[in-house]
Amino acid sequence: MTITMKILHWLCRLILAGVFIYSGYIKLQEPLQFAVAISGYKMVPENLIYPIATYLPWVEIFLGLAILIGWKIRYFSAATAALLFFFIVVLAITISRGIEANCGCFGLDEKISPLTILRDSLFLIPALYLAAEPQLTKLWRKPSPSV
Repeated sequence: MTITMKILHWLCRLILAGVFIYSGYIKLQEPLQFAVAISGYKMVPENLIYPIATYLPWVEIFLGLAILIGWKIRYFSAATAALLFFFIVVLAITISRGIEANCGCFGLDEKISPLTILRDSLFLIPALYLAAEPQLTKLWRKPSPSV
């Protein structure tokens, strides 16, 4: 692995871990406000809103910590990518239904907009890179010269 690849690897890990740890931490601070944000999407049955608001932040923190410490990065980045893709779909559906709701992503000050979808899509890039990194490294590896 070249130094450039190592730097890219660590940047992706730090960005992704930082985003998920911070996002989970913010949600843990105000679980009732996060529950209100979830209910604003009008997609979740009422009896599941509070359990999701309680456990999703812990899932995000766990994923962030697993990526940060380097434990099964490929699998946890794939899980993170799947979660981000799910968030993107939920945001897009909410916008398409004309519902004005708070994102709840990093607190309650942000309304859902195409910019929130763009931001989550940008976070998807390091997650996909880390999930596919072993295959990409094989593709980018220079073939050894035949003797």
